[in-house]
Amino acid sequence: MKQLFIFIYLLFLATAMQAKDAKAFLLTKNDAVTLYCHKNEALVVQTALNLFRQDYVKVLAASPRTESLKKARIVVGTIDNPEIVAWAAEQGICLDRLQGKHEGFLLKVLGVGNKYRLAVLGSDKRGTAYGLMTLVRMMGVSPWQWWADCEPTPREVFQLEADFERLEVPSVAYRGIFINDEDWGLNPWSSNNYEPKMRQRNGEDSTPRNGEIGPYTHERIFELLLRLRANIFWPAMHECTVPFYLIKGNKEVADKYGILISTSHCEPMMRNTNGEWRKAGLGDYNFVTNAKQVVHFWEERVKELSGSDCLYTLGMRGVHDSAMEGAKTIPEQVKVLTDVLKVQRDLLAMHVNAQVDKVPQQFIPYKEVLDCYHSGLQVPDDVTLIWCDDNYGYIRHFPTEQERTRKGGHGMYYHASYWGRPHDYLWLATTPPELIHAEMQRAYRHGVDKVWVLNVGDIKPAEYLISLFVDMAWEGSRFGKDKLGAYMARWYEEQLGMEGKELLPLWETYYDLSFKLRPEFLGGTRTEEKDPKYKLVSDVPMNEKEITERLSQCREMIDAMNRLEKRVPQTRLDAWFQLVEYPLSAMAAMNEKMLGAQLARHRLANWDKPLEAFNRIVTLTEKYNALKDGKWEGIMSWQPRNLPVFAPVKEEYVDAPLTARTNGKLVFQSDLCIGTELLPGKDISCLVETANADSLVVEIRTLPVHPTNGNVVRYRLQLDNEQPIELDFHTEGRSEEWKRNVLSNYASRMVKLPLHNKKRECKLTVTAVDEGVFVQEIVIH
Repeated sequence: MKQLFIFIYLLFLATAMQAKDAKAFLLTKNDAVTLYCHKNEALVVQTALNLFRQDYVKVLAASPRTESLKKARIVVGTIDNPEIVAWAAEQGICLDRLQGKHEGFLLKVLGVGNKYRLAVLGSDKRGTAYGLMTLVRMMGVSPWQWWADCEPTPREVFQLEADFERLEVPSVAYRGIFINDEDWGLNPWSSNNYEPKMRQRNGEDSTPRNGEIGPYTHERIFELLLRLRANIFWPAMHECTVPFYLIKGNKEVADKYGILISTSHCEPMMRNTNGEWRKAGLGDYNFVTNAKQVVHFWEERVKELSGSDCLYTLGMRGVHDSAMEGAKTIPEQVKVLTDVLKVQRDLLAMHVNAQVDKVPQQFIPYKEVLDCYHSGLQVPDDVTLIWCDDNYGYIRHFPTEQERTRKGGHGMYYHASYWGRPHDYLWLATTPPELIHAEMQRAYRHGVDKVWVLNVGDIKPAEYLISLFVDMAWEGSRFGKDKLGAYMARWYEEQLGMEGKELLPLWETYYDLSFKLRPEFLGGTRTEEKDPKYKLVSDVPMNEKEITERLSQCREMIDAMNRLEKRVPQTRLDAWFQLVEYPLSAMAAMNEKMLGAQLARHRLANWDKPLEAFNRIVTLTEKYNALKDGKWEGIMSWQPRNLPVFAPVKEEYVDAPLTARTNGKLVFQSDLCIGTELLPGKDISCLVETANADSLVVEIRTLPVHPTNGNVVRYRLQLDNEQPIELDFHTEGRSEEWKRNVLSNYASRMVKLPLHNKKRECKLTVTAVDEGVFVQEIVIH
């Protein structure tokens, strides 16, 4: 055995020596690579360099050493440094492709003979930092190493070929996240667990401080964003959380990681109105009756942040997520907002930059503010317009041709988590990647390329969707829908150290079933509705056969998951639980609990399985919070907002019959949960039996998107050569139809088509008239 070990070691040594002689940039275990980075590089570059040093130790078991520019094997620099520009010219590196680019970087191997070096060059400070973060990711370090406990695997060798070159520039200028509805996850975890532990470790007072998401937590968040190559952050703003700027150290740690701080739609001028007005404001937060105090409130913060990296939100809503006070009608609100915008820009010109169009600013037409915009509100041309989805993943407005000429450009605020009507989805991250991709690519095609912000709730368990969203923002149109499967496989392989493509069928089931009915929607209840019936758990539209099939799919998913778990490296089992086992098992258990109870209420099953499923959800969540010796204690709740769907099931019986999700004959079903996309003028057809009838009742189910242009989303329906019928499926505001649509994730149109020529079968054709038509199902009634 000893001789075999010596032979293997010598074989490895010989292989490594051969690689060392090859034409490549090579790093080997215990090789303390030499680095050069000018001492005057920006703080975010120094931060990224320190992360690189830490990661290098984990991967190659050595600490990089500082060396001169001429001798260093890795040269790190920003091209606004004349020294770097001169050095690049000596090395024959053309910097034209980086010059003037926003946050671009170049990784390039240089050398002659066997002396190879690596250049990490950035067009600006963040570009340089992103180059370093891309390099460590290539070495096997996941951005989620801390947040998902997937520490990198040590390596013997890291190699880049002699002709290696990687030039990247982000497609969307500002990419980031919004921490929101943090009451049951990030807030209690941070204030009661992580912040006290870190203060104790650093010799500070470890007494928990209620509602504090402090600098230790934000440092972890900002490190994650830097590693993901994201650059913007909207802090948590619920009343339960101490406002970001009221906690010492938060601003400083944002600067350290190069993160621009911005704020949501109801927090103008960098003020967390919800948390700060009651402390620093006087009187009512009402611009009509109390303008002097409101303006003073804004001005104090603008003066405080005059030299900081910020993206200022303009406009005004209520203290929290509500309409402004003092102006009831839309015309009144337009008038007030016009005055507000002028005052706010005067403050920026006075305290930040006299050339106010040089100050990054955004205006967010969210909810009633969108009505104000459509009613003629004029927003200055240099201000970025941030459009929004309807809170359920369907974008409300796309820039028109005229709007796309705006100097300030356009952004998007998109939800992967939501608290509100018709029902929350705060627990599990179940928005299908296909939907996010389809809607965000539609936005990008229409000029939304300045800001992308994702509402991520508490970060966990939305890890995958966060990565996907940020990487789509980086890639832009290069991230085609054909890349979704390969991207998911690579992502899980990166986090888990196993073959990622084996997980794809599991996630397909998870997202498909959740798209038809999210786990949080399985109780048939609604939130923020006046009718008391919506507070009581009731049947969802599924009959016994549909429920049985759905629960069978859940069991098959869990069985496959359990088989795959055996292949997970021991060091990644905690990551596996967080990223795979918890979301899949919890989703399956909620289906078994609520749908099993639905069958039991109708005397079609026993109560034991739904009761046991509730206990399983609680146990899974307790295990999550106990991981890593309590590292995650408080991060995961099985009952956010204590809604009825999360409670133990009640053993009660009903006599009414079950209602099916689909009554009729299904003649077309898309392979994709969101539906088959039809570009304008394109169609799909299917043969349907007509049995010599003189008419046919057809139901078309489509993705419930909002209009891309104008105020309609249409398709044509035609039987054989009969006269086609044009149908529009757009909805208005928060109508009852819209509520049904977002709860079921389809828009339904049912029509009776006449048949003048009786025959046994005919061809049914659906043709898209407008952009945004995704056909999910066609049902004959």
